[in-house]
Amino acid sequence: MNIKFYRPVLSALLLGVMALSNSTVRAQGGGLQWAKDGYHYYALQNGAITELDIRDKEKKNVIADRAALTPPGKAALQVSSFSFSDDRQKVLIFTNTKRVWRYNTRGDYWVYDMAGKTLKQIGKGKPESSLMFAKISPDGTKAAYVSEHNLYMEDLASGTIKPLTTDGTSRIINGTFDWAYEEEFDCRDGFRWSPDSRNIAYWQIDARKIRNYLMLNTTDSAYSFTVPVEYPVAGTDPSSCRIKVVNVDNGKITNINVPGDAVQHYIPRMEWAGNSNELMLQQLNRAQNESKLFICNISSNASRVLYQENDKAWIDVGEWEWIEKGKRFVWLSEKDGWRHAYAIDRFGKEKLLTKGNYDVVSLNLIDETNGFIYFMASPTNAAQRYLYRVNIGGGTAERVSPADQPGTHRYDISPNGLVAIHSFNNSYTMPARETIGLPAHKPLDGKPTAIKVDPASVKNKPEFFTVTTADGVKMDGWMMKPDNFDPSKKYPIVFYVYGEPASQTAADVYGAGRNREYAGSMAADGYIYVSMDNRGAPVPKGREWRKAIYRNIGILNVRDQAMAAKQLFSQHSFIDTSRVAVWGWSGGGSSTLNLMFQYPDIYKTGIAVAAVGWQLSYDNIYQERYMGVPTTEEGRSYFIKGSPVTHAKNLRGNLLYVHGTGDDNVHYSNAEKLINELVKYNKQFQLMSYPMRSHGIYEGEGTSEHLRTLYTKFLKENCPPGAR
Repeated sequence: MNIKFYRPVLSALLLGVMALSNSTVRAQGGGLQWAKDGYHYYALQNGAITELDIRDKEKKNVIADRAALTPPGKAALQVSSFSFSDDRQKVLIFTNTKRVWRYNTRGDYWVYDMAGKTLKQIGKGKPESSLMFAKISPDGTKAAYVSEHNLYMEDLASGTIKPLTTDGTSRIINGTFDWAYEEEFDCRDGFRWSPDSRNIAYWQIDARKIRNYLMLNTTDSAYSFTVPVEYPVAGTDPSSCRIKVVNVDNGKITNINVPGDAVQHYIPRMEWAGNSNELMLQQLNRAQNESKLFICNISSNASRVLYQENDKAWIDVGEWEWIEKGKRFVWLSEKDGWRHAYAIDRFGKEKLLTKGNYDVVSLNLIDETNGFIYFMASPTNAAQRYLYRVNIGGGTAERVSPADQPGTHRYDISPNGLVAIHSFNNSYTMPARETIGLPAHKPLDGKPTAIKVDPASVKNKPEFFTVTTADGVKMDGWMMKPDNFDPSKKYPIVFYVYGEPASQTAADVYGAGRNREYAGSMAADGYIYVSMDNRGAPVPKGREWRKAIYRNIGILNVRDQAMAAKQLFSQHSFIDTSRVAVWGWSGGGSSTLNLMFQYPDIYKTGIAVAAVGWQLSYDNIYQERYMGVPTTEEGRSYFIKGSPVTHAKNLRGNLLYVHGTGDDNVHYSNAEKLINELVKYNKQFQLMSYPMRSHGIYEGEGTSEHLRTLYTKFLKENCPPGAR
């Protein structure tokens, strides 16, 4: 998802992900680059694109060595990612990349022809590192890409470049997206080749009415200058969004007839509907509580609603996969109170495939050949993740992950459904990887599993617990106790929080119980470290749990955390309630502020980083999804009630507030609104502003070390460590 939240451990560790090797370069779009047979895969090894056999690590076939990837008179290409044409005869190489908002999605592209053994750059004449999302057509003869907000097609044989759109500007965006779509819907690649290579369907975003937030750069020149970011705050209209189709031969553009106001809805997903004449797209209304799946015929330009859902809170962006040669597709829905997989035909008739009181966390593979759907779930422990499978026609799910490996599993399953890369970790087991056969889940080399789970080998590890609050809410959490813990003594406690619908913090993953913002070891220094997931956290506990937070961010989640803390205090006499600290980043920073302001009798010290202080200043897609559209006085009241600025006058404890002035996500204006309110009521606090650092506060020499030192010094001074 987006980088809206900060995690205390590396995201790769949270997901249990390990690359096949340090030199592996993955395909565009992420995931392992499998060959069609499902046994071979592709990786970059020693600068060469190589085909490997998952069944035999000694078998290798070099597709293109460093010499082949070296243009005449130039150095060898530094490959960032690569993909293949459908016939596997051409390799598309992405290099010389540049960052766009969060990720490096601009760069240069080259095509290596395996038959002719030729290397050729596409997009010549375009500005350096300006091409985005290049894709070879299904017939292998053409490539399409975006450059400077316009869509282009290039004939691979002749090198002739043809503009498919010409109206692109910084605000008329063809084939990619504006800031809000990218940040909140994870939309970046904005065009799709038709299966017959005759047409390209693409998004066009019209952001001309979106106002700029002007970040002020006072450090990079003698005179300050502004850095504009188009940014639609909550309560303002989003960008207009349309779907268009261009015929690559004659250049004719068709505006797809999608009913409804193009401004007051979103289209976060669009794909060809299993053929070259129909598109399928998901349309969400602005409040994101009504979802419609449309089938759009590009010949007649007629659109019809195939499937519709409504929710009292919000509906998540979906994904679908066609089965039975395009007759039906698999779709995830929470309509029965749990997130389940349904098979839906082209007339909207549905069939529940995964029945039961559990959530499907994600779909891994639909294996039509062998008749199974593989998916991730954890019916009995929301902190963990396991692989399950169900018959493609529906039925009772069976667990595939081993029973003796409790924790967080991840699988990259091959297209044939018979082999997989299995990654595993938990709070006391470092991430490990093995290749397995499915469904037996046995190592392919016939040797005992490479994954060793031995809790006895770890002296001090986090303890997982469930606490029931005075409101009857059962919350999961972990607690890391100090080294050489003595239950007869009292220790300070530090809570790590996020609290909003974008992140889970109490997962059973390697790194749980450790704080990388702390310079040293909290356990060695004598702190109890705790994190708990409140209602609204995206954990597999059913729809009601996740959506209880609707219109209650800053209120319900904060109360859950506070009531759970009080319950812990009543259960454990070793917690020193005079030394209680809380911290978080982004949404966690917001929760930290609200806990300090709304429950000052509990939390004595707080460290809030990059927090949303005023919810009406955050972007409309995220904030309106969870809080409603603030077009009325009542609608605005929910935003105001849950904002830390509203409660800042109640500060009694020790507060450190940290923010980057170049944060394009949670703008620095949030810090200044908070500062003004604290000053108004003569509330003393400590402030650290990092000039022109973004939301992650990592840019610039020494920044990360400085923040860790600041964090640790403030915590030790205001919430002293050690037993008493």
